[in-house]
Amino acid sequence: MSQAATLALLLDRVVDGVEARPDAETTAAVLEEAERFARDRLAPLAAVADREGCRLEGGRVRTATGHAATWRDFAGGGWAGLASPETAGGAGLPLAVASAAQEVFDAANPAFGMLAINARCASRLLVQQGGALAGAWLPRLADGSWTASICISEPQAGSDVGRIRLRAEEGADGTWRLTGEKCWISFGDHDLSERIGHFVLARPRGAPAGTRGLSLFLVPDTLDDGARNGVAALRLEEKLGLHGSPTCTLGFEDAVGIPVGPAGRGLPTLFAMIVGMRLGVAVQGAAVAQAAASLALSYARDRAQGGPPDAPPVPIMRHAEVRRLLLAAQARAEAVRLIALQAAAWVDAGDAGDPSAAARAALLLPVAKALGAEAGFANADAAIQVLGGAGYVREWPAERMLRDARVFSLYEGTTAIQGLDLLLRRVLGDGGAVLGEVLDRLAPAAPLAARLRGTVAALADAPARTREAAAVPFLRLLGLAAADGLLRRAAETAGPLAGRYAALAAFHAAEAEERAALLAARCLRGDLDAAFDAAFAPD
Repeated sequence: MSQAATLALLLDRVVDGVEARPDAETTAAVLEEAERFARDRLAPLAAVADREGCRLEGGRVRTATGHAATWRDFAGGGWAGLASPETAGGAGLPLAVASAAQEVFDAANPAFGMLAINARCASRLLVQQGGALAGAWLPRLADGSWTASICISEPQAGSDVGRIRLRAEEGADGTWRLTGEKCWISFGDHDLSERIGHFVLARPRGAPAGTRGLSLFLVPDTLDDGARNGVAALRLEEKLGLHGSPTCTLGFEDAVGIPVGPAGRGLPTLFAMIVGMRLGVAVQGAAVAQAAASLALSYARDRAQGGPPDAPPVPIMRHAEVRRLLLAAQARAEAVRLIALQAAAWVDAGDAGDPSAAARAALLLPVAKALGAEAGFANADAAIQVLGGAGYVREWPAERMLRDARVFSLYEGTTAIQGLDLLLRRVLGDGGAVLGEVLDRLAPAAPLAARLRGTVAALADAPARTREAAAVPFLRLLGLAAADGLLRRAAETAGPLAGRYAALAAFHAAEAEERAALLAARCLRGDLDAAFDAAFAPD
C-alpha cells in the first residue's frame, strides 16, 4: 500500500479526535496528489538544493536552482493553504490531514517543507488572534505569495528565552520600532515570495526582565508601500544538512513592527505558532524515518550477497541482522508516525473547543517532537548500515537523510527542553491527571502503564534535582507506552494493514518492558551529580 493510502487509512480508522475530517476517499485523493507532487517535483529538487545550497548576495538570500519555480507550483496547487481557513482562500482541512500531507512532502525533501511549516504555523496564530492583521495576512499566506518566519533566538539567548534583549520602542505616533539581532531563523530571508512576515519576540523599553517582559510583533520585510523595512540578512549559516533551507542571522534596525496579542504576553501568544512548529518537527522526523526505512528495505530486497558459495548470492534481507535492522526501523517509523498524527488530531480537537483534547495534545507533543526527531536520525543511520558503503556516498540519499535529520532534536526546543516541559509542567504540574487520561485513551500494555504511573508517584515527592534529571528518561518511557498503545490499536483497527501492524506491535513489545524498566530506574537515580563531580574533578 502506498504512503498516501496508508496515511489515509490511519486517519480514518486508527487516529481518534480528527475534527471535521473529510471522508477517507477524499483524504486519500488529497494525499495521492501530494505523493505525485513530491515524486515529480520535490524529490528531484532535494539533491540539487543539497548540492548548491543557498547563498547571500547583496544582503539577500538566493535559493537553489529550481526552488522558486517549485515553490510557485506548490503554492499554486493549494498546498501552502491546506490548513488555512476557507474564508481566507485555504482548503480548511484539519491539521491532522495537513500533517499527513507534510509527511509525504518531507519524505521527499524536508528542507523545502520548512517554509510551508512556517506559513501554516503563522496562519494558526493569526486565526487565533483575528482582527485586521489576520484579514490582511491570512489570504496571502494561504496562496503562498507571502511567507513567514519565527524569530526567538538571539546570540546570547537560545532556549533561555527570558534573556532576550531585542528592543522595541513605541514612538509618539504609536508606531513600534524594533532594534537588535535574531539568529537561527529558518527561511529568514529568501527569494521565493513577495513578502516575509517575521514574528518577533522583543522587549519593550521599561518592560520587566524575564519572559513576562516580552511582547510579540509582526515585522514585515517590506512596508505597505513596497519599501524595505529595517530588516537585513547579516549571515547565512553553513550547516551539516538541510542545505536547501536558509538559516539566517537577521538584523533589525528601527524596523517597523505591529503588536500581536497583549503587551507582556508575547511568549504565550507565540505559543500558538510554537505548538505548530513542534508538531511540524515531529512530522519531519516521521517523514525521514519512513523514507529511510523504505530505502533500506528496497535496497535489501535487491542487493545480493552471501549464501552458499556454490549457489547464487541471496538478497541481504535474508540475513538475520539485516532483518533486525529493517524491523526496528519500520517499527520506529510507524510508532512516531502514529504519535505525530494523534497529537495533530488532538490539537485539532482542542482548536475546535475541546479543552481536554488540548491538554492531551500539550502532553503528547513533547513526545512526538523528541521521538520523531530521534527516529528520523536513527533510521537514516540504520539505512546507511543496511546499504553499507553505498549508504556512505552521495550517490544514494541515505547520507543526506542523516545530515538533514540531525537538527530535528535541536530546533524548536531540544530533547531536554521537551522532557522538562513534559514532566514538570504537563505531568507533575497537575498530579498526573492528564497523563492518566492519555494512558486510558492510548491503552498501552498494562505493565507499561503501571510502570509509568509508579514512576510518576515516586517522582511526586522527589527532590527538584532528581526530577530534572528524570525529564528525558521519563519522556522516552512515555514514548514507549504511546508507541505500544498506538501500534496495538492499529493492529486491531487498520483493516487490510492490521496484520502488518500486529507484527510490528509484537516486535516493539518484545523489548518494551525491559527498556521501560531501565528508563524507570534511570528516572529515580540520585547519583548523577556525584558521579559527574567525581569523573570531572579538577586535577
